[in-house]
Amino acid sequence: MQEALETYGKPEIFNTDQGSQFTSDEFTGVLKRNGIQISMDGKGRWVDNVFVERLWRSVKYEEVYLKAYDDVRTAKRSLAAYFRFYNSERRHQSLNDKTPDSVYNHAAAKLAA
Repeated sequence: MQEALETYGKPEIFNTDQGSQFTSDEFTGVLKRNGIQISMDGKGRWVDNVFVERLWRSVKYEEVYLKAYDDVRTAKRSLAAYFRFYNSERRHQSLNDKTPDSVYNHAAAKLAA
């Protein structure tokens, strides 16, 4: 976490679940010392993470496990291409076989109208 703070600066708020690694005095102490507000999801709110867990499962099985990256630069490039595909070309059953980009852009257009 210290490396992330040094590299990207400190956020106003840090949100996480109530896992023991995030509720330890050591972890919360770093946040408090840096003036970062702490926000934690309700205990047992596994449903909050379902979408992210599904995304990372897809990333692992459709991209990472299939390739042996030679270096970080190659991994970043390959993952960026995968996320472009995932969002703009890959159709998602949970989105009525639409792409995330098309669903988002349709909703954004409706809000703008």
